Amino acid sequence: MSNEKFTYKDAGVDIDAGTESLRLIKRHVESTVNKNVLWGLGAFGGLFDLTDIVKEYKRPVLVQSIDGVGTKLMVASMAEDHSTIGMDIVNHGCNDVLCQGAKPLTFLDYVAMNRLLPAQMEEILRGMAAACREAGVVILGGETAELPGMYQAKEYDVAGIITGVVERDEIVNGRSLAAGQVLIGLASNGLHTNGYTLARKVFFDMAKLGVHDMPKGFDRSVKNLLLAPHVNYANAVLAFLKTTKVHAIAHITGGGFKDNIVRVVPEGKRLTVKRGTWPVLPVFEFIQKTAGVAQEEMERAFNMGIGLVLAVDKADEKAAIDFFNANGHPAYAIGHVANGPRGVDVQ
Repeated sequence: MSNEKFTYKDAGVDIDAGTESLRLIKRHVESTVNKNVLWGLGAFGGLFDLTDIVKEYKRPVLVQSIDGVGTKLMVASMAEDHSTIGMDIVNHGCNDVLCQGAKPLTFLDYVAMNRLLPAQMEEILRGMAAACREAGVVILGGETAELPGMYQAKEYDVAGIITGVVERDEIVNGRSLAAGQVLIGLASNGLHTNGYTLARKVFFDMAKLGVHDMPKGFDRSVKNLLLAPHVNYANAVLAFLKTTKVHAIAHITGGGFKDNIVRVVPEGKRLTVKRGTWPVLPVFEFIQKTAGVAQEEMERAFNMGIGLVLAVDKADEKAAIDFFNANGHPAYAIGHVANGPRGVDVQ
């Protein structure tokens, strides 16, 4: 019998790399901590004291959402730039709970890799922590998994769970949608985290571009176009909600306008989004022209330049547009609410 000792590392899992990753990310995670965190990183479960928070609400309701970044991760790996991926998942989650009017509180991350690379983990968590600080969210904990055989070399996945809180009587759910209300669209800065399977096909296979190439007519590389971090609308929208009634909020993610806005539309209401009421971003025009994608298909796969849609009373239209423009989110009146069979039209 051989005296050689086979180890977990020999099988593909490096526990020491996990320990080093924890050391590197510790300061980034701790930079998001506030007085409510009793115990976070390293414990079997994060502890968050709700005492002071619930004092601000009569009937506090927790809102939770979970999602991943998708195949945008493959672009990050191609570019060897993981600095915005952590931002993406935090900002995406904040926007999701925002659709119920919730203020985001805590974030839990999950990062799984073929091979755990401590420097790469730190890069992801650095961006994640920066986005959390900006949104006033704490990283309460997370999980790192090294899964050789599950992922190919350099492949990894990032997912996150966000928890927010909203006053029960102030939940935004679309039930007060009424004919005559206006749809306000807040600008995106690119694909956010949607449509990357199609975008990668167009940029890399059809247009034959590399991540560091600059497409004709652009002043940015493919990398900078496709890795622009997801916009977080939470701070501005939560401030707006303090003064103005918002009847519905829709985050324009995978599925585009129709599949996302309809999620907040009750029976008997039909919403119309008007093309041409906002500037479509050049990156989408490039994709459509290069691949010959039909307009409706583009609007199913991409946000087309609008990342969030809010329904407000007609009387509040100008105030809403002025408020969001002044707070760094270009805003446009992009449609309206009417009576009719439940659904969303894009015309």
